[in-house]
Formats: sequence, structure tokens, C-alpha cells
Amino acid sequence: MYDSHKDGKKPDSEVTSSISEELWNEDTYSAWTSRFGTAKEAAAKLRNNPSAKLSPLMDYFGEVGGKKIMNLMGSNGVKAVALGLLGAEVSVADFSEGNARYASELAEAAGVRLDYTVSDVLKLPGTVPLGAYDIVFAELGIVHYFTDLKPFMDTAHSLLAPGGRFVLRDFHPVSTKLISSRGSTAKIRKHKVTGDYFDTSLEEKRVSYAKYSPEGGESGEHADIVYWRKWTLGEIVTAAAGSGLHIHKLVEEPNLSSDVFDKGIPKTFVLVAEKPKL
Repeated sequence: MYDSHKDGKKPDSEVTSSISEELWNEDTYSAWTSRFGTAKEAAAKLRNNPSAKLSPLMDYFGEVGGKKIMNLMGSNGVKAVALGLLGAEVSVADFSEGNARYASELAEAAGVRLDYTVSDVLKLPGTVPLGAYDIVFAELGIVHYFTDLKPFMDTAHSLLAPGGRFVLRDFHPVSTKLISSRGSTAKIRKHKVTGDYFDTSLEEKRVSYAKYSPEGGESGEHADIVYWRKWTLGEIVTAAAGSGLHIHKLVEEPNLSSDVFDKGIPKTFVLVAEKPKL
């Protein structure tokens, strides 16, 4: 699933779970505490307005009360706990024990039940029921961790109940593969086409939580390095369709945090697909 090599060697092209547990667990819990506060503090904010943490996903989920929902690679559990506060029965699958610890404390503080499975999402244990979920979703910084999208899409399909909905929201490839941007304000923001949209190479990156850790995520040489495969939008949609999911909607989003910043450039996308009914 996730690809990481501390020795700096390029990973094999096959799907792998080689990222070490030590890498993901060392800094994640302290990183989320630094970003969101203690679980008790974060839960208090969530209880005030859980829907705010789920925008714009709620537009694609519909009514969640009483629904059984799986958040693949659900990280710190903030979205899952927000859904629980809205009456959903929520599960999370994620590789990191550090994420699970924060999510479990958050759920307890918020007073909701959360079923958190620490596992490679491509190798879920038998305790995770197949064909049981009304909604399976994943969002923001997901697909680039996979060197082959088919097993991930197959997993989503297998978890869904017939007629269930898969929602994937992630960064738009035009912004991640094609355009480079400089300038921190709308007035001086400049964009250039510097990338190759069809590039299939792997890129070396720091782990996603590193910027939130108190030490900046730099716990040692290569200690926070992972390898990404950036996919085109066509590859993502094709992989979902190839798993047997029926594509319902593809929405390309602008910068939703500003009407003028990055104007005219797609920043994120939402893919909505459904598992056919029997």
C-alpha cells in the first residue's frame, strides 16, 4: 500500500506495505495534538458543529444518520468522529497506531463509538465485514500512496453493500502534476506549467503529518520519507470503473477557501461511484 524506503532506494512498482510502523507511530500522535489540541479540546470543537468538518463531503453523502460508514486511511479520526456525532455508525482503517490512539481518545471524549482497525487497507483482517457499508470514503492525500490503484478500488468495492456509495475526494492532478505556484497572497500569486501531466515516475516526499509535529517531523535522516505516484484523473476514474463501481459523478473543485486565490485552477476533485445492486 504505502511505499517508504529509509535507505533511499527506489521502491518496487508492485503494491507494498513497506513503510515501517516506527515511522508512522513516532510522530503522528504528537503531530495531531499539536495541530488540533488534546482529544478533549478537539472533541469540544467538533461537538459544536460536526458538519463543518465534513464540508463538502456531506453534499455527496446525503443523510448519514443510521448509515454504516467506512473511512479508508482515516488518519486521526476527526472526520469519522464528526460523522459519529451526526448519528452514523463509523469505522476507520488506517496503518498507524499513533493515528488510532488519537482517534480513539477523540471518540471517547466526544462520546461516540468508533471502530478503528489498524491495518494495511489492502490487507484488512476478517473482523472487518465485507459487503456491509452504506458509504466508503477516502479523502485528500490518498491515491498518491498507491503504486497500483486497482487493489485500492477493489477494496472499496468489496466493503460496500450492494447499492452503497464510494466517495473519493483528493487533490486535482492539474495542480499536483502540471502547475507550480509561487507567492503567498492572491495579488502576487504566480502559476507556471512546469510539470509533465503524464509522468509516471515516483517522487520522494516527506510524510503527510510531518509539518504538524513539534519537531517539524525531522527525527532523523530519511526518517520521514515516502514515495508518491501521482495519477492522472483519467487513471483514477478508470481504476474505479475497472473494479466494478459505476461512476455516478465527477466534480472538479476550485479553491474552496477563496474566491480569488488560485482562481481558475482546479484544486480538488470528488469522484462518486456506486456498487451495483444485486
